[in-house]
Amino acid sequence: MLCRDIQTWVLIFLVISPTIFNISLSAGLDSRRAAKKRRMSEKVRKMFYHAYDNYMTYAFPHDELKPLTKTFTNSLSELGNLKLEYLPQKYNGSALTLIESLSSLVIMGNNTEFEKAVLWLSDNLTFDVDARINLFECNIRVLGGLVSSHILATDSTSRLVQGLYKNQLLFLAEDLGRRFLPAFDTPTGLPYAWINLKYGVMENETTETSTSGCGSLILEMGALSRLTGDPRFESAALQALRKLWSMRSSLNLLGTTLDVATGEWIEYSSGIGAGVDSFYEYLIKAHILFGRDEFWRMFQSAYLAVQKYFRHGPWYHEADMRTGKATYWQLTSLQAFWPGLQVLVGDIAAANSSHREFVYLWEKFGVLPERYLLDHQMLHPTEKYYPLRPELAESTFYLYQATKDPWYIEVGESIVDSLNLYTKVEGGFASIKDVTTMDLEDHQHSFFLAEMCKYLYLLFDDSFLVDRNYIFTTEGHPLPVMSSWHERIPTYIQSNGTSVKSENLAKRAHAMSLRVCPATTLNSGHSSQRIESACHIHDARGDHRCSTDDDCGVDSTTCRQRSCSMAGYCGLWFFV
Repeated sequence: MLCRDIQTWVLIFLVISPTIFNISLSAGLDSRRAAKKRRMSEKVRKMFYHAYDNYMTYAFPHDELKPLTKTFTNSLSELGNLKLEYLPQKYNGSALTLIESLSSLVIMGNNTEFEKAVLWLSDNLTFDVDARINLFECNIRVLGGLVSSHILATDSTSRLVQGLYKNQLLFLAEDLGRRFLPAFDTPTGLPYAWINLKYGVMENETTETSTSGCGSLILEMGALSRLTGDPRFESAALQALRKLWSMRSSLNLLGTTLDVATGEWIEYSSGIGAGVDSFYEYLIKAHILFGRDEFWRMFQSAYLAVQKYFRHGPWYHEADMRTGKATYWQLTSLQAFWPGLQVLVGDIAAANSSHREFVYLWEKFGVLPERYLLDHQMLHPTEKYYPLRPELAESTFYLYQATKDPWYIEVGESIVDSLNLYTKVEGGFASIKDVTTMDLEDHQHSFFLAEMCKYLYLLFDDSFLVDRNYIFTTEGHPLPVMSSWHERIPTYIQSNGTSVKSENLAKRAHAMSLRVCPATTLNSGHSSQRIESACHIHDARGDHRCSTDDDCGVDSTTCRQRSCSMAGYCGLWFFV
């Protein structure tokens, strides 16, 4: 009897012990992962303060830090100003890096330093300066930083700057927004790319601008209108966006550069990189933030066109907006934001596929080069630099939020290790001049603190996002998703076809928790028909092989037409 009882208990133990072992193993694994995330978040915190403290010591209140020489640059008037024209003589900076750091300070829990910074800006910052600035750059960095920080300072749950803050950042933002408005006084309503903060549009100012430059203003200027009650900011940005959308081709593609006076395109080649990138980003984020179906309809059409005409397997080339034919076959570091955008619409598989291509390049070079020629599998001969761009870290953060796959934590760790190995110097973090030699450049861009450190920190510690709904601007500044900002509550359709209840909308619409694919419906009489969703677009090019020369585009280095071989692969015409 005793023997039989012992046998029974042995059998029971053999049955349940694997389960106990697996539970114990899983708990141990979770514990190790949590410890690793804590360790990595602390590493990122130290990175941020190394950059921030050196800026405050050697550059503040000027715009940006020069970490190699431990000096400063008043760069707000230089951003986008490649020829360095019309630089001001008496401009002494606008504390650009401090403004860009404000929301990162809050996310990392340093309310004391945030309060000090807010009060200093309240007493000292002025925009009544004779400085010609790039509207897009000043909008996403300065206006976006001020609007976001005002919201954080007045958040009832944060209890920041109690009794001392009287909406000073909002007053500064409103003043800056008013200085933007003359830029929109054009025959088309499309804004000039450049404006003088003190005197408005300069005489003989260039009328050339980019798609991003006039189509990526709606978040910051829309939020400013909602906060101040002055509709002019949102109205100007919305008018420009609508005009830009009306200029799309019959394929729903837009070019890269245009003329704000004539409304004519200058550059017809387009893609998802520089000059166009944030246009796509702001359509979907404006839909989430403001609830306008108009933004979703624009985005859906544009996104489907990108998938049809730019996508080639896991990466995206450029194409002519008029014909959809391939032009340039290249990856640029700015394109690395795209997987993060795809997470917002639930296209996780496609996001992961593209993200891995950028990770491969990061691992190959140690950082992400500015431009990589896909048709030659080589670096661009002159654009071999890495200016601390944060887009890969941004997409890594979004994908981890969507999947909780620990592989993305490993990617984040690799990014942190590379930055510390190659770009950290005694005076801060320096840009890389050439990824083949890792020679450094004397510039610490403000977006390193606004985006790179923020997204890496949130990857490892997302406690700031618990029970809060935010979208992040293209410069990484958080804006809350609030029903009071929605003109009309948008309706989402889940993959099973059922509607999302309005009381759950805030969670569904949240950029971090959007796990359903938004779609629109057409109502016809008593029935409604669901139209094509942007999720899970199949690759239009099948096996990615060519059928005609037009499929192959132009060679990236010689600018010669590439040919489609008899075997169906793209090559290069060689002329004698």
